[in-house]
Amino acid sequence: MSSRQARVVVLVSGSGTLLQAVLDACADPGYAVTVVAVGADREDIEGLARARARGIPTFVERVADHPDRDAWDAALADRLAQHRPHMVLSAGFMKILGPQVLATHRVVNTHPALLPSFPGAHAVRDALAHGVRVSGATLHLVDAGVDTGPILAQRAVEVLPDDTEESLHERIKVVEREMLVHELPVVASGSPITAAG
Repeated sequence: MSSRQARVVVLVSGSGTLLQAVLDACADPGYAVTVVAVGADREDIEGLARARARGIPTFVERVADHPDRDAWDAALADRLAQHRPHMVLSAGFMKILGPQVLATHRVVNTHPALLPSFPGAHAVRDALAHGVRVSGATLHLVDAGVDTGPILAQRAVEVLPDDTEESLHERIKVVEREMLVHELPVVASGSPITAAG
């Protein structure tokens, strides 16, 4: 790892396709990010297997293993701190992060819609139900709300007349991965992102 590479911990809850895009980019020594650990909220998921296949340390911090969400939040904040990240990437992590994590770590998230429209877990379904002609992906800072943090980058995706939730989501995932790989080094460095993104 070069001293100019930003240290990033990635949080996942499932298959880890966003993680895989970042890991593939990290294979280039010139890429300004290195993934120093991958954490999850459940065992035996593909995202953890992807990290282990690259020799990246992994950890699991399950909510059920703690008496309440505050205790889980404190434990997760401690786990993240052990890896000394410059930034934390929530990449398909399906838990709301608490105040201790947010107070001690800069966290970014990707979302499969053009925020502030369609926040939450059913963004693609909600966009289709609303009849929008354009949807897309957003990279944003995480704050205490649900998908309410400052927007860092967005990419648009046309909604086709015959789109289903699955077909639209697949096209959004493609631009979401491209956007993340392109913007992550800039965001991790702390530099402002230009409108040209």
